[in-house]
Amino acid sequence: MLAKRHPAMVDSIAGAVTVKSLDLYYVVASDAQIPLKGEHGFGLYFHDCRFLGGYRMALAGLEPIVLASTAQKGYAALFELTNPDLEVEQGQSIPKDELGIRWERMLDAKQTCVREVMTIQNFGHQAHGFPLTLHFRAGFEDIFNVRGLVRQDLGKPQRASWREGRLHFVHHGADRLRRTAMIAFSPQPDATHETTAEFRIDVPAGETRTIAVTIELNECSEEAEANHLNQQPTVALDNLAGHLQAGSEEWLERHTKFCSDSLLLNGIVERSLRDLAMLRSDLGNREYFAAGVPWFVALFGRDSLIVALEMLAFQPEVAAQTLRLLASYQGRRTDRWREEQPGKILHELRFGELAGAGNVPHARFYGTVDATPLFLLLLGRHAAWTGDLGLFRELQEPVERALGWIARAGDDHGEGYLKYRSTSESGLINQGWKDSADAIVRTDGAIAKPPIALVEVQGYVFAAKHAIADLYERIGRRDRARELRGEAERLRTRFNRDFWCEDQGMFALALEARRRRLGVVSSNPGHALWTGIADQGKGRRTVRRLMQDDMFGGWGVRTLSTAERRYNPVGYHLGTVWPHDNALLAAGCRRYGEDDAALRIFTAITEAAMHFRHHRLPEAMAGFPRSDFQVPVHYPVACHPQAWAAAAVPFLVTTCLGLEPDAFAGKLRIVRPRLPDFVNRIALRGLRVGEASTDLEFWRAADGAEVNIQRTSGQLSVEVGG
Repeated sequence: MLAKRHPAMVDSIAGAVTVKSLDLYYVVASDAQIPLKGEHGFGLYFHDCRFLGGYRMALAGLEPIVLASTAQKGYAALFELTNPDLEVEQGQSIPKDELGIRWERMLDAKQTCVREVMTIQNFGHQAHGFPLTLHFRAGFEDIFNVRGLVRQDLGKPQRASWREGRLHFVHHGADRLRRTAMIAFSPQPDATHETTAEFRIDVPAGETRTIAVTIELNECSEEAEANHLNQQPTVALDNLAGHLQAGSEEWLERHTKFCSDSLLLNGIVERSLRDLAMLRSDLGNREYFAAGVPWFVALFGRDSLIVALEMLAFQPEVAAQTLRLLASYQGRRTDRWREEQPGKILHELRFGELAGAGNVPHARFYGTVDATPLFLLLLGRHAAWTGDLGLFRELQEPVERALGWIARAGDDHGEGYLKYRSTSESGLINQGWKDSADAIVRTDGAIAKPPIALVEVQGYVFAAKHAIADLYERIGRRDRARELRGEAERLRTRFNRDFWCEDQGMFALALEARRRRLGVVSSNPGHALWTGIADQGKGRRTVRRLMQDDMFGGWGVRTLSTAERRYNPVGYHLGTVWPHDNALLAAGCRRYGEDDAALRIFTAITEAAMHFRHHRLPEAMAGFPRSDFQVPVHYPVACHPQAWAAAAVPFLVTTCLGLEPDAFAGKLRIVRPRLPDFVNRIALRGLRVGEASTDLEFWRAADGAEVNIQRTSGQLSVEVGG
């Protein structure tokens, strides 16, 4: 039973070096190796299959020593290695550190292959000769097997074989796909046996020798001819690096440009944008953000929608493609196993063997309650930034189907709340963003009973209906707009009555079965504040409660209060700190005039990023207070990079600068702009609103921030107000 999304099913891959290009990605240890044995998450993955699950280099039988490793570019990794003390034949020895090994790995997604070059340099004063061996293991494991969620061995592997100096692995899948991995070498190995290539390296003093390796992956139907097996692949890097670099830079050039007087903030934003470039994936020529590496390199309705929302001020095009893509997979029928229902937006789309063979429902899985209102909300927010009614007209049928699903879903007693209850034995028990099995709890620590109406989901519905009503108004359907606004306002009234916990001074986490309030103190109400559903006084009281010490630990707001029975600083959703959660919560603070709280969150998340490698924010951090360790404690199996974490700081910038677009009116309103304490100047270049754009500069002032409108192009007015 796939009861939860929690990734901690295999040994930790903390410290992993990750490279990704579209659907091809490589996760290796910091020493460039992939263990040949044991349960681990390292490997070379494509379409939810770990093609290569072991890869070991040895020098005279010993592993090299790692000096440095980096994957800052996203699509390439570089490792600098050296040798331990080596004993070679005839009593010869090679002292430690006399050999330098530069191992470059680069992904070529267009050819579905990895190109590698190992450059061995002799820094000594005499020639050295030694054996270098490369050991491989290809298991073609499904991602669900790797994670330990499922224990099923499907398909039929062929025995590995060597032909013309190339190593071939073949797997005949239960989904009728033939998956292959072919490994080619230049020069060819001096000896081969089983799945090992052996090279005799002779390198004079001061000189270098190179070994190039190409790992080519393929999947095709069993009926298709695998012609690639008879083709000689190129093993040279050629101009691949230049092409990949140009492609990455071209994508980044389409973004709003950011600059500040803080080197830290500049580094974090650049890292965020480069990680998002890395997390781009493509399906049917439509681009979307995959949720995270290594477990969630897939289309996830909720994740992909929230990242697109976070990035609207920087890159609105991906939002439109994501909406079209999700509309194409919108639920059409009732399927309890897949949790599909007419009008429902997809939760997860997988292409692995288990999904293709029908052993798990994830070839199209709909087990989420919030993707559908988020789909509508993104459509409305995208229109506000772009002034594009064409997309709304194009998606009007999916919009109505989504609204119809919201009206029906989970509301057995006419209470008007969007609820969930899993109908699939292979589904998720919890179906909001906190979707681990133990995430939604009562004050006594017991697990909540479905059907469950989450606090943030009601906010999403409220904001979605207002957003879609505005679009209906613009195309002349005023009756439909009035109907949706009325539904939203009635929801607001019920919500502020039924979800409010006066004793806690904030909104409940959820309503469980029989409309019982879950009065635990959690971060979820922050999302509801972002949508504007809360009454003003209750919204402000909720912010103040969220910023107390049991919730705000110095690195951000925890998912659950330290005072709650189920609090656990390393519980996936029971006390950890999530950057994206905090970014949306900060937007909620701003919405209710609590600017200082939003800036505290902005500062905390930014300072936390300073302590992670390359300034890369992880999926989640442990919830220990800042005062305990002075550095954020790593959550052991957090995804990194992770899309909505990468987009958190760009969204915090948008939020705290007070950017409110109205592209239909040709306006950009800047409302109460604020800068965090560690920044005195922020500049945005090429910020797009509709067909127009503007360059803005924000400076710290005594009562907030001053705005210098440096340039506008097109029909755009910029209005600054308090």
